[in-house]
This record gives sequence, structure tokens and C-alpha cells, in this order.
Amino acid sequence: MPDFRFEGLTTTGQVVQGFISAESQSGAKKKISQLGERRRFKLTRIQKRKTFLYKVRRGKEKPITGEQKAFNKDEVRQALEKLGYEVVSVYPKLLDFQLKPPATDIVTFVRVSADLLQQELSYNEVLQLLVNDIENPSLRESVRAINNDLRSGKDSEEAFMKQEKILGKFTARMLGLASKSGNMAEIYESTAKFLERNAEFKKNLRSALIMPIFTLIVLFIAVAFYVGYIFPETAELFKNIGVELPPMTKATLDLSYFLQEYFLLLTLFHVGIFVGIFLFLRSPKGQMFKDRYLIKMPIMGSLIHKTNIEIFCRVFYSLYSGSGENIDAIKLAAEACGNKYMEARIKDISIPMMLSKGRGLVESMEESGVFTKTALARFNSGAETGTIKNSAMQIANYYEKETVYKLKNVVDFIQIIIAMVIMIVMTALTLISAETATVSPTINN
Repeated sequence: MPDFRFEGLTTTGQVVQGFISAESQSGAKKKISQLGERRRFKLTRIQKRKTFLYKVRRGKEKPITGEQKAFNKDEVRQALEKLGYEVVSVYPKLLDFQLKPPATDIVTFVRVSADLLQQELSYNEVLQLLVNDIENPSLRESVRAINNDLRSGKDSEEAFMKQEKILGKFTARMLGLASKSGNMAEIYESTAKFLERNAEFKKNLRSALIMPIFTLIVLFIAVAFYVGYIFPETAELFKNIGVELPPMTKATLDLSYFLQEYFLLLTLFHVGIFVGIFLFLRSPKGQMFKDRYLIKMPIMGSLIHKTNIEIFCRVFYSLYSGSGENIDAIKLAAEACGNKYMEARIKDISIPMMLSKGRGLVESMEESGVFTKTALARFNSGAETGTIKNSAMQIANYYEKETVYKLKNVVDFIQIIIAMVIMIVMTALTLISAETATVSPTINN
């Protein structure tokens, strides 16, 4: 999240200065305006912290290039001159934006941090080591900014949440809470485990779905090309000499004419449907619709649902008694589970029942309708014995083993279904081709 420096004047003419973080300049102006109404000052100037590229040298040494963040280039020039450098040039970086690092780099950062914390290194030492070793420039800059903010005394949660676009909202929130908790190593370990499981599940899901979908798309294009272009070249020969075509051959030729005549219209229709579905699923309402029925679809729905519950339980386990309010732990676990429908049901039904009606955790979870009977039974047993936290970890470990095992079976099942579809299509094409091959013109003597 970018930093902004602002200046303003009070009603008595006194100059006011300050710093604020915001997503954009308009967002910063809005925040400063609200602050100005409370503190009674008027905004006069606002500057965004930018990245400047510089070229310097010392004496007759070879020029050195680098980059530095500042609010204007004069600050960079003055800082370099104080270090004894002769400034050759300073100019703003043209493309000053950060690309989100690969998920594997973020997982590695959290995992290494967790391992180093378990070896009882101080958190400052951990960050310093990682800043020097991280290769991805966006992640390295983000970790450096976090380290600087923490060393300057900034609140840890605020320091991490400033980097949520790089680290991800959940990861930034968890690591920020970990710094303020008494079990930092445990929360880092749970976060690393969550990220690893999430990445592993997405990888397995892609292998289970992407290749079959790609195969079906290629098969569809091949069949459309055969029916629309290759087949008519043969069938029209018989039609032109007045031979009556067999039923399957005639039907296929009619389909070929239809595809040729309405090719552009059909293409635009399917592209429009695809774009419409894509845009709908990206909207909040579309995400809710998708996630609601995703966990109910055949074959994959149950695995996705159990994986969502597993992630909820892992986060719940790490925060339930380690980050203060248990309601916040439930809310964060709901946000992390990866399903907007489940998140909404927990936030809109379970949490209000606990707060306003004084209901128990298990009863409130059951009322949400998004937890399996197995999970509810385990939570109920934990509530009776006072071991809810351990019950959450037991559920997570159980569902991890079950989903990993069953996903392999699902991949095999999907591959069999795809093979059967290919066999049916190829058999149909073979029958049509065989029927066409039996056509013979009638020779009149």
C-alpha cells in the first residue's frame, strides 16, 4: 500500500504535516479530508512516495546506479550527497509498480520464517536474513518495508497489512497477529501449513480438471473441423451426382451446412456466453453463487467442501486461544477457508448467534449449515471435554488425509470418463464414415 505525505493549514495559519497509507491518491485525499475535519485543517499539498533511479560516483570511481523510494527527487539527491557521492542523475522510475510474487515464493518465505523462529532466532534476525536472500524483487521490497516499519516502532499488524497486495490479505493478517501474540512460531507454522495445503490442493485440482477440459476442447475443435470442412468434401460428391444419402450421412451434412452458414454468429454467441459467465463469477454475487453450488456438485464438490473445512480448522486452531478474542479467530478462519458462501454463513449466522443470543460454538456452527456432520460431532466432543482447539486440529488432519487419498481416485475416475467420451465420439465418427463409404452411385445401362 503506497505512502503519502501531506501538508495542511489550520484555521490559525499553523502548518500541519503527516503521513498516511492508502490504495490510491484519491483514497489518500479522502482519508486526509476526514482527518482534516476532525483536526480542523485544510489540505494544501499531497505527495506520493515514489521510486527514483539514480546514478552517482565518488571521485574517479566507476559510476554506481540504484533506486531509492522518496517523496521527491531532491530528497534522494540530498541523501546521496550527504553520503559523499557526486550525483550524476536522479529521475523517477517510469513503471513504478509491483507485480504480485508467485505463490511458491510467499509459501517459501513463511515456511523459512517458521523454521527459523522454531530455532529461537529473534524476529528481527529472521527478517534481516530473508531480506538478503529473497530473489523476487517485489517480495524482497515488501519484507524490507515491513522490517523498517517494525524497527521504527509501527504496529506489527499495520506494517503487514500495508503489504497485503503482495502477501495476500489472509497471510498479511496472520503474520501481523503473530507478531503481537505469545506464540509467534506456532502461528507462523500454522500459516505455512495452510499455504502449503492450499497450494497443493490447487495444484491437484488443476491436474484433475485442466487436462480433461483441455482434452475436451481439442476434441470439440477437431470434430467441428471434421464435420464443417473435411466431411462435406466427400459427401457432396455423392449429392452432386444425385445419389440419395443414408440418414446419418445426410444429418451430418445438414449439420455441416448449419455450422458453415452460422459460424460467425455461433462463435460470437459462445464468446459472449464465456465472457458473461467470467464477469459474473468475478462479481461478489457471482462468487457467492459459484461457491454455494461448487461444494454441492457431484464428484469434486465433497472434496472441495472438506478442504474448505480443513483450512477453517487449521486457522481456527492457531488463533482460537492465541490472538485475543475468539470471535476474531472464527471470523479470520471463515475468511481463510476459501469459500465466500461458507464465509458469509459463518459471519451472518454463527457469529451473530454467539454474540446476540449467547449460543454455543457448536450450536452456532450447526445453524450455519456449512459444516459436515463429522466436523460438528468432533467439535461437540471437544466442547464437552474442553478440547475444542485440539478437536479442530484433529478434523483438519483427518480431512487432509481423506481428500489427498480421494483426489487421486477422482483424477483416475475423470480420466476414465474422458477416455469413454473420446471413444464414443470416435465411434460415432467411424460409423458415419463407414456409412458414407457404403454409398455407391447407381449406373444406368
